[in-house]
Amino acid sequence: MTTTAPPTGRHPLLHRHWLRTGWVMTASGWSANQFSALLGAYHSDLGLTAATTTALFGVYVLGLIPGLLLGGPAADRRGRRPVVLAALGLSALATGLLMAGSVVTGLLWPGRFLTGIGAGALLGAGSAWIKELSSPPYDTHSTGGAAARRSGLFLSAGFATGGLVAALTAQWAPAPLLTAYLPHLVLSVIAALLAARAPETARPGGRPAAPASDAPVPAPATALAPAPADSTEVRSPAPYGPAAEPSTAPATAFRRLVAPVAPWVFVAPSIALATLPGLVDAGLTGWQTVYAGLITVVTPGTGLLVAPLARRLAARHRIATAVAGLAAVILGLLLAAFAVARIRPDAALLAAAVLGAGYGLCVAYGLTEVAALAPPDRLARFTARFWALCYLGFCTPYAITLLTGPFAPATVLLAAVVPAAATLALIARRGTRPTV
Repeated sequence: MTTTAPPTGRHPLLHRHWLRTGWVMTASGWSANQFSALLGAYHSDLGLTAATTTALFGVYVLGLIPGLLLGGPAADRRGRRPVVLAALGLSALATGLLMAGSVVTGLLWPGRFLTGIGAGALLGAGSAWIKELSSPPYDTHSTGGAAARRSGLFLSAGFATGGLVAALTAQWAPAPLLTAYLPHLVLSVIAALLAARAPETARPGGRPAAPASDAPVPAPATALAPAPADSTEVRSPAPYGPAAEPSTAPATAFRRLVAPVAPWVFVAPSIALATLPGLVDAGLTGWQTVYAGLITVVTPGTGLLVAPLARRLAARHRIATAVAGLAAVILGLLLAAFAVARIRPDAALLAAAVLGAGYGLCVAYGLTEVAALAPPDRLARFTARFWALCYLGFCTPYAITLLTGPFAPATVLLAAVVPAAATLALIARRGTRPTV
């Protein structure tokens, strides 16, 4: 029987299939950040050095980048659902290895590596899936940029809650380095069950899938007035003005306007999560893990709160969100340097909040640009490339650890302001000048 358009008054929640896939992004963020909150516990309980825990934090990226670069194209070729379900299974296996690492510390390395692969595949396939389920015929009520905001919000929610739950569990539960990982296993099962019920949006070979029988199908054009301009995902304005069309090819525009900003997406939170707590918590004896957990909430939590600001900035100018995000990163680095120099945990919390705002604005900018630039049959690939560049920022804490031998930590943080300011100037110049 032919599916007809839903009645005009039908509640939009009935067709928000993206809600089912959003938990995939939450599981990805949770898997990444649950370990971050336990760095102090690994140092105190297992005797791991600061260099080792920081390296374990960064080895995640070694798995994540191939996970992104392989998972995105695989999702374009084979469909979103099979890649997402396989990645969730791999992520759960990685968490199991991290749990066993409390007894056999050598298993922490493959656990973190596989965590990266699973999270990378989830990010590439999940972001594309949410974008497609936020557009007609699956969702006829979304506003422009909705998919990018939804992906970022679900991911940030995973970052925030994963770190907090792990920290609180580690502080008061028995066998903390084992039980702290149990909530992620539960979340992975829930995310898999929900994703299994979401419509597939890509057929093997990269062709769009036919909508499921319960997805709304638009009525004939003669029966409906034209949709308002902001009712679906819309193409971003050109780099040099808020109304013109881009004049460069998608890949070129990606290299010019997205790639320079992407690494700063996670430079900011990785410094807040992996670097700041250990440098300012000397006077918090017995509460270091809780303090680290608090930072894992404040940092991505601020990223969630700036979502409305990101939406308003994007409506004003294409690069406004990126400029504001990079400015927040610079301010956060300055505050972090002050907090470290004075050993001020309160100032470090403020720095983490500002760095989190920079993260939220930069990730909203990048995802919005990718959704606007990528051709439909290459959406997951472009998304994967964006996330791969973003997660290069996770190597920053290890670089800071290496540099703090010859230099004071506050000096290293101040030095990081220079490339951040250079990136801001580059984007401002490219984004306000016409390309010919």
